[in-house]
Amino acid sequence: MGVGVSNWHLAQAVSKLGHLGVVSGTALDLVMARRLQTGDPGGHVRRALRHFVWPQMAQRVLDALFVPGGIKPDEHYTFLGLPTIKENHARNELCIVSNFVEVFLAREGHSNPVGINYLEKIQLPHLPSLYGAMLAGVAVVIVGAGIAVEFPGVLDVLAQHQPATYSIRVHGAQADTECTSRFDPGDYLEAGAALPALSRPDFLPIISSDALASIFIRKASGRVDGFVVESPQAGGHNAPPRGTLHLTDDGQPIYGPRDTVNFAAIRKLGLPFWVGGSYDSPEQLKVAEAEGAAGIQVGTAFALCTDSGLPSEIRRTLVAKALAGEAHVFTDPVASPTGFPFKVAQLEGTLSERAVYLKRQRICDLGYLREPYRREDGTVGYRCAAEPELNFLAKGGKADEMAGRICVCNGLLANIGLAQRLPGRVEPCLLTLGDSFASIGRFCRADSLDFSAEDVVRTLLG
Repeated sequence: MGVGVSNWHLAQAVSKLGHLGVVSGTALDLVMARRLQTGDPGGHVRRALRHFVWPQMAQRVLDALFVPGGIKPDEHYTFLGLPTIKENHARNELCIVSNFVEVFLAREGHSNPVGINYLEKIQLPHLPSLYGAMLAGVAVVIVGAGIAVEFPGVLDVLAQHQPATYSIRVHGAQADTECTSRFDPGDYLEAGAALPALSRPDFLPIISSDALASIFIRKASGRVDGFVVESPQAGGHNAPPRGTLHLTDDGQPIYGPRDTVNFAAIRKLGLPFWVGGSYDSPEQLKVAEAEGAAGIQVGTAFALCTDSGLPSEIRRTLVAKALAGEAHVFTDPVASPTGFPFKVAQLEGTLSERAVYLKRQRICDLGYLREPYRREDGTVGYRCAAEPELNFLAKGGKADEMAGRICVCNGLLANIGLAQRLPGRVEPCLLTLGDSFASIGRFCRADSLDFSAEDVVRTLLG
C-alpha cells in the first residue's frame, strides 16, 4: 500500500486480530529518516532501535538523522543521496535498520505473524532491506511489480547470514555486462556481537495470471510458498493488459479475456493463494473461497481506516467523496515511470489534477524509480522519465517517454505527511486506491467518517 500507508501501526492492528498484517517495504529507509527528522513523535522509532541487535549501528543512524523536536516548518529534509548499484555502506545500514524498525513495531505486543511487501521495480535496496526485516522476525515476504524469481534463493542464504547477490536490470546491457548487487551480512556485524538465529520467511509473489504463476514454479531460485493473485481492480501499480494496448475514450487501459485469471490452473499448482482487487466484502470473500483461495488481500479499505498512515484530513476527505457518490479512480497508463499502469485517486489539490501537475517543477531527488542504463562507454547511468526534461534527454531518453510522467516517489511520501519542503512550495500528494473506493461506505457507521481496522475485519467476515 504505497509508501507508509500500510505502516507498522496498521499491520500491528490487523495481525492482533488474527490476520496477516503487512507493512509496506517501499522506501522505508527514507520514511524512517524523515520520521526521525520530525522528532520521532511518540518515540516509536527510538524504542525499536533500543532492541536492534547491533547498538552501534542504531546509534549511528540516530546521530545522523534524529532532530529533537523536529525540523522547523520551513526547513527541508536531509538529502540522503540517490540509490546506485555501487555499495553504499551507510545507506545499507539505514535500509537494514529501517526495515527492522518497521517489522519490530508491527510485531510488538502480540505473537502473530507479520509480513512485508516490496516492489521488484525498486531493486537496489532489496538485499539489505530483506536482511533487516528478517532480523526483526518477518514471517512473510510479498513482492509485486515485476517477476522476482531470485527472491526465494536470497531468503535462503540470508537466513544463514551468508552473502547474497541480486541481478539488476540495466537497460541496454548485454549478457556479459550484467550488473549484480552484492550484500554480505558479515560486513555489517559489530565486533564480538553474536549472530541471532533467523527464520526463512515464506515467499508470496504477486501475480496477475496463471502463466506467471507457472514461471515462478519453473524458474524461482528457491521455494515459493503461495501466491497473491491481483486483478486490474487493485490499487497502486497494475499489470499491463496482455497483448496490444487499447485505451478507453478517457485514456484508461482496456483489459480483456486474456487478463482474466484461470483459477483452475492456479489450483492445479497445489499452493495456497489469496485474491486481491475489489475482493472486499463478505460476498467476495465467499467467491474467492469458492475458487479455492485461502483468503483475500484487502488494501483500499484498510488504507482509509483510522489505523493507516494517511493523515486524517486526507482520509476523511476521500471517504466523504465516496459517500457523496463522487469517488473516482483513474487507471493512468503513463503516470508511473515504471511503465506499469497506476491507479490515481482523483482529489482536488493533488497531482491527479492537471493544473497541479503542470505547476510542479520537475525534480528527481529521491531516485527510487530511476532506470539503470548502459552508457556508450560501458558504465552505468540512471534516468527517470519523470525527472527534468533536459536531464532525461541528455541521458538518451526519448521525448515521448516523458509525457504525463509523475514523480511517484515524492507524491507517495507527501501522502503520509512527509512531503519534501522546497523554497516556496511543498511536494503535492499522489494518492492511489483501488476500484472498490466507491463502495467504502460499507465500512462506515452512519454518524462518522472514521472506521478502524477492526471495523474492516468485522465487516469482511460478515
